[in-house]
Amino acid sequence: MDMDEVLKTFIAESQELLLQMEDALLQLEHTPGDADTINAIFRAAHTIKGSAGLFGLDLIVAFTHIAESVLDRVRSNELQFNAELTALFLQVGDHLARLIALVDAGADLNTLEVEVQATHETLSEQLSYYLAPATAAKPVASQPTRIERGNASGLSADHWHLSLRFGPDTLRNGMDPLGLFRYLNTFGRIVSIVPLLDRLPSAAEMDPETCYLGFEIAFASDADKATIDGTFEFVREDSLIRILPPHSKSDEYLELIRTLPEEDMRLGEILMRCGTLTAAELQEVLLAQVEGQQRDEAQPIGQVLMEQSLVQAPVIAAALQKQQQIKDNRSNENSLIRVDANKLDKLIDLVGELIIAGAGARMTAKNCGHSEMLEATELLSRLVEEVRDSALPLRMVQIGATFNRFQRVVRDVSKEIGKDISLSISGGETELDKSVVERMGDPLTHLVRNAMDHGIESLQTRQANGKPAQGNVCLNACHDGGNIIIEVTDDGGGLDPQRILAKARERGLVSDSQTLTEQEIFNLIFEPGFSTADQVSNLSGRGVGMDVVKRNISALRGTIELSSTLGQGTRVRIRLPLTLAIIDGFLVNVGQAGYVIPLEQVEECIELHSDSAITRGHLELHGQMLPVVRLRELFDDDSTPPRRESVVVVQQGGLRAGLVVDQLVGEFQTVIKPLGKVFAACRVLGGFTILGDGSVALILDIPRLLTQLAAPRSAVPFETKQSYAHE
Repeated sequence: MDMDEVLKTFIAESQELLLQMEDALLQLEHTPGDADTINAIFRAAHTIKGSAGLFGLDLIVAFTHIAESVLDRVRSNELQFNAELTALFLQVGDHLARLIALVDAGADLNTLEVEVQATHETLSEQLSYYLAPATAAKPVASQPTRIERGNASGLSADHWHLSLRFGPDTLRNGMDPLGLFRYLNTFGRIVSIVPLLDRLPSAAEMDPETCYLGFEIAFASDADKATIDGTFEFVREDSLIRILPPHSKSDEYLELIRTLPEEDMRLGEILMRCGTLTAAELQEVLLAQVEGQQRDEAQPIGQVLMEQSLVQAPVIAAALQKQQQIKDNRSNENSLIRVDANKLDKLIDLVGELIIAGAGARMTAKNCGHSEMLEATELLSRLVEEVRDSALPLRMVQIGATFNRFQRVVRDVSKEIGKDISLSISGGETELDKSVVERMGDPLTHLVRNAMDHGIESLQTRQANGKPAQGNVCLNACHDGGNIIIEVTDDGGGLDPQRILAKARERGLVSDSQTLTEQEIFNLIFEPGFSTADQVSNLSGRGVGMDVVKRNISALRGTIELSSTLGQGTRVRIRLPLTLAIIDGFLVNVGQAGYVIPLEQVEECIELHSDSAITRGHLELHGQMLPVVRLRELFDDDSTPPRRESVVVVQQGGLRAGLVVDQLVGEFQTVIKPLGKVFAACRVLGGFTILGDGSVALILDIPRLLTQLAAPRSAVPFETKQSYAHE
């Protein structure tokens, strides 16, 4: 076994468990005292502790054990999860994440940095404060007692019901079930015990180191549930343990049935596992069923159980529902398979190469004029397109996980700045490319923090303006054609365009004679170093960030725009492509150069009969004036234009323009490849692709092109004009 790989698995699982712990802690603030949520936090801490022990990470084990002990007191209702304890455990999670990161980096936890060691000691001390000396439970019986092999009546008496299913590795891990029973008798008395032998193999197949047993136990004790549960602390990890208090009602057995493991089980086995039926009773019922079949009076086992008054009808109905649920889930599991992300990326890369190779084969067949080869390549093209359409969705992930990260951000920042702010999330099920999701974390973090610090007003200001005391920040995502829209909205004070303009003129970004539209004024916020904050805080006000946000969004071939209403709030709208890998494109030629336009942004194509049709950079189309860009002039192509040219009308986000080209080639499956640094200055290019003949075509970034074309204050319509057509 490769221990490095096992350690990587531990690190990945621990990071996932810490995220689950954080989500559960934040959930507790809305549903305090929820037992399931508290148990989820406890399980996460316990799993991390157990796994860390396998690698000798004693510091993590000891620290997590203290946290686990506090959680155990919460589970036994000795402590309540209040705001103070929640905040402490959020810090505990952060510290554990830092220790796990140090393990991942190969650091020695025995020699921590001063800051980390100080945090470790402080948190350990704060946790220990909640661990008041525990009072040992008084034994009910001081003398050893005889354990009776019980039956159904014993299990249903006025005792604790312990349902134990030991894991197969219990013995290998050094644990003795009989030792646990002896320990139980130190603070109580086992009244009845029913061994479950249904998993016991034949003698030839039996492994002496494997535990096959399960037990249903009636236990009399004055101890609380936490004390009884603590008996099984070291076997809980791979065992199934259920503890029902005295006077258990049928609804408690129903809940026990619902929490049984997802394993193929017959009805009798389900009832036996939840403790409502013993193995002996099940055997008797099965014999009665066989006898009925011999008399041609066969009855379902559930009916026999009810006739003999062994099990109540609601319990049987719940068991049947559980049985069907297991079958349905098993069917779903069989249709799913985990795939390593690197293998998936490799598949997408190969699909891209397949598209390029297919285009080459199609062009070769066309040049040869061979009809059968042309037909074969057409079939190949259709199959390649199907492969592409099947492969690309595999990279899609929901953005909800990224959105949920901001619950903690909003909580912590709102406390830091002294504001009451909530976070609303919608559209979390929206899917987009995994690589896009991974790179959206930092831009969204800045936008959310900015909305909280600059957008949401103070409590006094909100109350004076008749607003609710609690401000709200909303994250929303939705699809728009081949794009995804992400919006960050707040109900704060909004932006004052006149104040922004005054700051811009003060800094020399805008001259006194320039007249700007409101949208152009808002776009000044994305200028490097621009800020309207009067004071610098820990979060913002330094003029650093919004330009970086825009740059990061642009790197994803996306656009960002801002709208605001003074006194009502601000909305930041981000438009991103669904995928960065492969798109449907429309290929055009200008001179000897090829250009690809994303097909979803092509509205229509028309023939340009004469150059005189274009007046002052505009073309009349359908009764409206359409701005026009000549790609030949844009890229300084000095080739001679043909007598007849074409116009490709493109649109995006309410903006439209016409692109004058020499030739319309047609639709083209486009594998997007990144451009080198030499093209960094040309903002209207989104990448390049390889054509079937091996030549290169540049991919136009239509949103940026339209944005620059719509900027009236620019003396030159585009930021950069260089000769790329023949490079």
